[in-house]
Amino acid sequence: MSMVVPGVPVLYADEAMLVLDKPAGLLAVPGRGPDKQDCLSARVQAVWSDALVVHRLDMATSGIVVMARGIEAQRQLSGAFERRMTHKRYRAVVAGRLANALPDNGWNTIDLPLMVDWLNRPRSIVQHEHGKPSLTRWRLDMDPGFDLSVDSDLSTRVELEPVTGRSHQLRVHLQAIGHPIAGDPLYADSAQQALASRLMLHACTLEIPHPVSGERLRFDSPCPF
Repeated sequence: MSMVVPGVPVLYADEAMLVLDKPAGLLAVPGRGPDKQDCLSARVQAVWSDALVVHRLDMATSGIVVMARGIEAQRQLSGAFERRMTHKRYRAVVAGRLANALPDNGWNTIDLPLMVDWLNRPRSIVQHEHGKPSLTRWRLDMDPGFDLSVDSDLSTRVELEPVTGRSHQLRVHLQAIGHPIAGDPLYADSAQQALASRLMLHACTLEIPHPVSGERLRFDSPCPF
């Protein structure tokens, strides 16, 4: 039977795992206060009472999120993320023109250690002495479905692959190389925020082993911008 989660497309559902397409502006898990209880996990748990959180996306980020059904599936899926058995890809629009892409549009790397900025939470910062190793791969987004001419010199479409999974990693790494994500309320300046009405970051692809069969599954979500 097809199950419906209000406002959230269901990409996949079986007895062990759920794959959802989270819209931008929806919390992944409940926040503090009665006004922050509506979230992805609460909406899903109203349909599947055994659904458990495996990983999160920032409230402002859209795209693919996996939830487990039951403790054992949660353990298996969480382990897949921890052991880097998953493959994640994002699409983003960043401020400015990224001019130092490789000639064949191969993957560039950003290798900068990150830590939570405790005095300015929830922000994170590059911190070479105490930060955790953090690695992001990026390249220009050459999807023929996009009109790249509209980007001019104000912004650039990119594909991103986080090798590690630190808090706000993609957002901080892109800010650190001088090209914060357009519309980012935490890491972009006012002009860069004004480039878009939302954070222009979307989790578009996830490959992950099924928690029961071990079969490697791939899920895709079209970029909404």
